[in-house]
Amino acid sequence: MGILIHEAVPQSVADNPQTRKPPMYQVMLLNDDFTPMAFVVDILHQYFQKSEPEATRIMLAVHHEGRGICGIYPFEIAESKMYLVGQTSKKHGYPLKCTMEKIEAGNGSC
Repeated sequence: MGILIHEAVPQSVADNPQTRKPPMYQVMLLNDDFTPMAFVVDILHQYFQKSEPEATRIMLAVHHEGRGICGIYPFEIAESKMYLVGQTSKKHGYPLKCTMEKIEAGNGSC
């Protein structure tokens, strides 16, 4: 009986790493008739790190188009930003809504 020297060894996951980018989500603010424009700009500064001109542009998109894209993030970050916007709006008595939408792979939005 001999010992097999060249026995097939299964590859481990570490031998052949395959990383993929996580799915991305766009976070959007939705228009309402009660939240002041200045509050929306403040939200965009505080939670989305937008400059004054960019925050104003997004706020105007929300006002005129019904929604404005605040940023594109992995799921957990998008979810936490959405939660923070909701909590801050509620705390100040405003109905500002924030949503997130998955960006499908291959559509060129990322």
